[in-house]
Amino acid sequence: MKTSHLINILLAVALVVLSIRLVRDNPQPTASTDADGATSATVQSKDAEEAVKQNILTRTSIRAYTDKDVDEKSVEQLLRAAMAAPTAGNKQPWRFVVIRDNATLKKISENFKSMAMAEHAPVAIVVCGDTEATFPGEGVGYWIQDASAATENLLLMAHSMGLGAVWCGIYPMSDRVKILSEMLSLPANIIPLNVIPIGYPAEDPAPKDKWTPASVHYEKW
Repeated sequence: MKTSHLINILLAVALVVLSIRLVRDNPQPTASTDADGATSATVQSKDAEEAVKQNILTRTSIRAYTDKDVDEKSVEQLLRAAMAAPTAGNKQPWRFVVIRDNATLKKISENFKSMAMAEHAPVAIVVCGDTEATFPGEGVGYWIQDASAATENLLLMAHSMGLGAVWCGIYPMSDRVKILSEMLSLPANIIPLNVIPIGYPAEDPAPKDKWTPASVHYEKW
């Protein structure tokens, strides 16, 4: 047998041995199957879908809070969720003011009758829109949609974290906008959309079923 032929055989054997070792040391993941024949990946996907659905359908406005503080990490999670919202043209005109000062929270409570709960919340977030960071002309109003989407993300994240929150409207009521803007020293281009008092719930109201088929139209009105 020629030396070159023998070397080729030895190389082939070495490659087979190496391949076997690689497969043995790095086994491919296998999908487990439940009693109904569904793979674990499918089960996990369904669990995640159900969790999202329940978080949306069980969220409700919370207006009473315990004395437990809401830490900075939690507030950042809420803000990250808010900033993950859809935004027209990716302009991201949302701006946020985080309020922890008791005097300011009390002042909000005193100036807006519908926000009496703010005085007892450990933190409130004011969601604003920057009219200089959105579209010009008629498109300037897109900041309202963007900031609203950010608000809903924030509320859903709060609910998923075991926190309670409530959307308290400011814009488009000009008197409310003026009072809060002066209170927080907001620049002219920053418009407050709402105030969201946040805390750990001291109440457990049942969520409302708002499904109304009569509100839905198909193809045409």
